[in-house]
Amino acid sequence: MTAPVSRVALPVQAHHGGWEELHPPLMASSTYAVEPLPTGPPWRPWEEVGEEGAARQGVYVPVRCVSFGARNRIVIAPGDSQSMTLILDKCDGDCRGIDGRGGPNLACEGCGRAVATRPDDCGVWQAVWLEPDAVVRRASGRPGGPPPGWDDLTRPEHRVPPVEPDGGWSLRWHAAIGVALAHLVAASEGRPVALPAGLVTELLGHALRQYLPVGPDALSTALAGPGLPPPRPRPDLLLAPRHPRTGAPWRPPHDDRPVVPLDSGVWAYLAHPAETSPIPTTAALPEGVLRDDHALPPRPARLLPAHHGAFESTLVRLPAARALRRRGARWPAPAPAAR
Repeated sequence: MTAPVSRVALPVQAHHGGWEELHPPLMASSTYAVEPLPTGPPWRPWEEVGEEGAARQGVYVPVRCVSFGARNRIVIAPGDSQSMTLILDKCDGDCRGIDGRGGPNLACEGCGRAVATRPDDCGVWQAVWLEPDAVVRRASGRPGGPPPGWDDLTRPEHRVPPVEPDGGWSLRWHAAIGVALAHLVAASEGRPVALPAGLVTELLGHALRQYLPVGPDALSTALAGPGLPPPRPRPDLLLAPRHPRTGAPWRPPHDDRPVVPLDSGVWAYLAHPAETSPIPTTAALPEGVLRDDHALPPRPARLLPAHHGAFESTLVRLPAARALRRRGARWPAPAPAAR
C-alpha cells in the first residue's frame, strides 16, 4: 500500500492548520509517523462519556465531544501511497476539496476494503492516514538511510525558519508554539514565566503573554539540548527539543525536573541560529560583523500568535490540566487582539 518508508516523530502540526489556506504535504517523502491517540469519528458528547471515560481516551478536562476513533493511525505523504482508489460516496468536504469527515475514503484496489483517509482541503495538511487494523508493516528489503537522531538538530537543513518565503508566519511555527505553550502552562501551573532574552522572547513573547499572566516572581526558563552548554544555575523550566524520530523530549542526564518540549525544527532555529547574510563576511570586517548590503528578510505585519486550537487540544490531553482546573485557576484563553 506504500512505497518504502521509515518512521519519524509525528509532526506537532499534524492536526492543526491555517483556515482557508492550502497546505503542503505533512510528511517528507519516504517517511511515516504514528498517532497514538484516538482521532476522528465516532465522537461522543462529554456528558455521555464522563470524566473517567474521557480520561481513558486521553482527555482530562471537559470538552464538547471526545473521539472514539482508532488509535495508532499511520500517516504518510500522498506520493508514497500505492494501489488505492477513492471511495466516491465518502468524498464529502467543503468548498475546496475532501476532508475525510465520513471516515476512510480510500480503498484497496485489489479487494475493495477501506484502508485509508485522504484529506485534500483547505486548512488541512496533505496526507494519507492509514487505518491501523487494515494494514500491516513489512520490511521492504531495501537499504534505508540512518534514523534521525539528536545530531540532526545541529545541521542547517533541520532548522525551520519562522517566516515563509511569501512573508507570512510559518504554519509549522504557528502550531508548534501553541503545543509548546500548552506544556508550558501545565508545567508552570499557570504562574508567570520569564523567557530568556533575545530571539526566544522576540519570537515567543507575544504568544506567551496571550496565555500566561505577567507579574513578579516569574519562573525562569532557558533553552537546553544537544550542542548547548548546560544553563547555570539550572532554571525552573527548560525549553528542550523533541527527538526527531521518537518525539520524546530531550532531558539533561540525571535531571527529572520539568522540561517543555519544542518542535525540533523550531528549537534548532532558536538554539543554533544560522548566518543571516547571503554574502560571506570578509577578512576586512571585524569578527562577528555581518554585511548589511543585502535585502532584509521578510517581516510579517503582526506578531507571531499561538495556534489556539493546537494549544487547547494539547492542554486538555495533559493530566496536569485536571489539577489546574480543579484548583480554580483561570483557564487560559487567548487575549483579545489589539484594535
